[in-house]
Amino acid sequence: MKASGPPDHVVIYSDGAARGNPGPAGIGAVVYGPDREVLDRVAEGIGVATNNVAEYRAAIAGLERAAELGASRVTLRADSRLLIEQLAGRFRVKNPTLQRLHREARSLLGRFERASLEHVPRERNKEADRLANEGVDRWLAEEGAGYEPPGPSPRLWD
Repeated sequence: MKASGPPDHVVIYSDGAARGNPGPAGIGAVVYGPDREVLDRVAEGIGVATNNVAEYRAAIAGLERAAELGASRVTLRADSRLLIEQLAGRFRVKNPTLQRLHREARSLLGRFERASLEHVPRERNKEADRLANEGVDRWLAEEGAGYEPPGPSPRLWD
């Protein structure tokens, strides 16, 4: 029989989705326990945002869930190479909004005894992608029901 209590190691798959850039956005994350059992899921609409903001917010939500579960080690997997490379410190973060989200994500990663970051192909991140799109759909159905994407830019050369 397995001992209960906080999981030692969890694996988080996270994904953000934006329909338009910026556009209606959602986040998805799945937190798996040591035996690949699903410990938690996130599917939330976040309003109008860029895809990169959604990617960060999804990773943050997954890391928060892992911390709440009491995990001591975490592996964050995402199909956004930009997110993974920035969190690993290999790419610079220039955008002020992403800088704030980057600090928040790094702070959460620091709460674990050990944290690793892995870029995965989209095909291996389907459940997080599904949840992120579920979040977009939910936001559009509830808060964003009247959302109209911006029209084409005016033609300034006419």
